[in-house]
Amino acid sequence: MTKTILGLSGSLRRASINAGLLRAAAEAAPESLTIEIGTIRDVPLYDGDLERSEGLPGSVQRLQKQLDESDALLLVTPEYNNGIPGVFKNAIDWMSRGPGLKMWEGKPVALIGASPGGFGTIMAQDHWLPVLRTLKASLWAEGRLMVSRSGDLFDTDGNLTDEASRKRLAEFLAGFAQAIPR
Repeated sequence: MTKTILGLSGSLRRASINAGLLRAAAEAAPESLTIEIGTIRDVPLYDGDLERSEGLPGSVQRLQKQLDESDALLLVTPEYNNGIPGVFKNAIDWMSRGPGLKMWEGKPVALIGASPGGFGTIMAQDHWLPVLRTLKASLWAEGRLMVSRSGDLFDTDGNLTDEASRKRLAEFLAGFAQAIPR
């Protein structure tokens, strides 16, 4: 039986290395997994007044539906100033509103990320921990994938070209797939 993972990249940049890492994950996923790539591009800044007057934006409702219908979630996080990108946290905050909070409870989640620096996205991945704990998600912590020094590993369009990184990604996804309940 094929399991479905919702994959979200925390970058809005068109040639983002993290969006490229997510595309590579969809290509490298074992046959037992399908990675559906979602987008945070159209999610507005959170505004309680907007939520109260108009309800959840359509972009948020789509993400919530994708989350609800998925077996797991893959967060592909950039690292900005040693932390979580604001646009990514904003999207997750919106996704937890209304009926969304229940969708997070027990949802298996894995974190990966790419960075031009030498430490990968270790700080951003660590900053996601209290957020995921608050949402009562089930973080898969048996594997960790950080792609460091990405300048030589991705092309100018943000596509992962490094075979060693693709192999590590495939191994990571195989491990995550085994941890997702049927």
